Amino acid sequence: MKNYRFKSILIVALTALALWSLWPTYKDYSYSRELEELSSAEDSLAFVQKNREAIEQAAAKSLKLGLDLRGGMYLVLDVDLVDLLRERAWNKDRTFQEIIASVDERSGNSNTSVIELLASEFRNRDIRMSRYFYDVRDTDDEVVAKLRKEAEEAVVRAKEIIRNRVDQYGVAEALIQTQGSRRLVVALPGVSDEDRIRKLLKGTAKLEFKLLRDNESMLSSFDRIDRYLAGSRKPAGAEQGGTGAPDTTAAPPQSPGAKEENPLYDHIVVLENGRAYVPEYSREYLGGLFQREDIVKLLPKDSELRLSARSLEGQEGEKFYDIYLLKKTPELTGGVITEAKATFGTSSIQPEVTMKMNPDGTAKWARITGANIGRRIAIVLDGAVYSAPVVESKIPGGSSVINGIESIEEAQDLEIVLKAGALPAPVRIIEERTVGPSLGADYIRSGLMSVGWGLFGVALFMIFYYSKAGFGADFALVLNILFVLSVLAGFSAALTLPGIAGIVLTIGMAVDANVLIFERVREEIADGKNVRVAVDNGYSKAFSSIMDSQITTMGAGFLLYIYGIGPVQGFAVTLMIGTAASLFSALVVTKVIFELLIARNLMTVKSFG
Repeated sequence: MKNYRFKSILIVALTALALWSLWPTYKDYSYSRELEELSSAEDSLAFVQKNREAIEQAAAKSLKLGLDLRGGMYLVLDVDLVDLLRERAWNKDRTFQEIIASVDERSGNSNTSVIELLASEFRNRDIRMSRYFYDVRDTDDEVVAKLRKEAEEAVVRAKEIIRNRVDQYGVAEALIQTQGSRRLVVALPGVSDEDRIRKLLKGTAKLEFKLLRDNESMLSSFDRIDRYLAGSRKPAGAEQGGTGAPDTTAAPPQSPGAKEENPLYDHIVVLENGRAYVPEYSREYLGGLFQREDIVKLLPKDSELRLSARSLEGQEGEKFYDIYLLKKTPELTGGVITEAKATFGTSSIQPEVTMKMNPDGTAKWARITGANIGRRIAIVLDGAVYSAPVVESKIPGGSSVINGIESIEEAQDLEIVLKAGALPAPVRIIEERTVGPSLGADYIRSGLMSVGWGLFGVALFMIFYYSKAGFGADFALVLNILFVLSVLAGFSAALTLPGIAGIVLTIGMAVDANVLIFERVREEIADGKNVRVAVDNGYSKAFSSIMDSQITTMGAGFLLYIYGIGPVQGFAVTLMIGTAASLFSALVVTKVIFELLIARNLMTVKSFG
């Protein structure tokens, strides 16, 4: 009797806990329905403002839906390990550039790891890899081992950084997994701003503080580039200008009235004060031109040309971008940043990002600003200049500001990427799929219909075949589904379409355990046992068979979860939770129901059909 009482209390407690866990889901659904029924935007805004805290709490604790049910974005990212190798090399002569270009080309059409492709290129050319990597005394095998370790660490770090960015952006139940040696699978349920997500994931977040060269040096560089381009465009046989290879770039877009004799100045605007601008229609062309190796050779030593991140609007609505000649070697990098915060400037109009540095960065920043008073220092993020303020005095506190930001959303995204840190290598989006919420709604309806019909069919069969005992099994089955959903909600796991399939399978498995028990009870009744003895013997004799099948299923689910990805894991999660719930409902819930009915003389030998 004492054991029966304990089991009853346990069932009631678990049922109450399950209902409490699912209550936020019900409230979230109720708030959504109320918002849909409001006719005007003003009423909706007033409702949200009045119930903001309750709505946010319900959404945070409710049962999450996966990408296939809620809609969102699915992306496959490729970590550019070729760029990582390029950065790791200490010797970057022409031979190395040819090797790395060949590896880059081959990696796009091969599943072989980038490190193996690099090693094969060096073997084919009979060149020691230590000529470019690590210590000159290292063997090729040692260099390959070190590079392979760095590549693996780069992919792991890229995964962690992207996860941090996604978490700070506020995507619930994001899926980020490694695929192969250099790819990441990212599933983001519920996101709608696709362009913002792309920028957030692709941004390397390489922050650098660089000194500006003087305007005279920039204008002299423009003259050399213009003469070089003009000479390289002359017909074959004509005298060549410049010192580099001929220009093989496709013809750039021409402005109205453009002339061939000024191929650079046709695409830039130079003011009397020495500032230079690029019209928007020439931005992409000149951005690529300024990075060309032959063009870089025409610049002063340790210099580079960069464009501003933000455009300026001309008198007739055209957009222009500043051109900066920067010292290529940065004075300081973003690795010293410990804190970043999106805010508004002193005017309360222009968004900006304030930054704090660690002690080492603070000391360096004080020294840099103290030694360059009156000069301009550019704040460069991923190759674009966000601002280039004049240093007015020494800055001892380790603070700096990124301005030149167009919107508070962009400022918030910069805050996210700076907090998460810089990617060890650039990433490219090689596959992208968007799932609309309407398609997700269709899946939900289909999934709920399959669960409903499955539950109805099984319940009807159990009542028809096992009579009163079937009612007990059906009640335990409903509790089983309740427990599965509550565990998913309580642990913030997402319900996916494969997860719904797992619930349907759980329904059949739970009934299978009851069928084994009921058939054993029937055998005991046929041997002349009374109902109480038959039930006790039926449960004890069916126990081993039920445990064997359920443990096997649990093991299969565990392996699917460990080695599967995406939808397979969603199926495995619900399968494992459902298996555990099935054991409890079959061995405990139905047993308590039968003991209660037997104690009140409500069960006879005919109650099992």
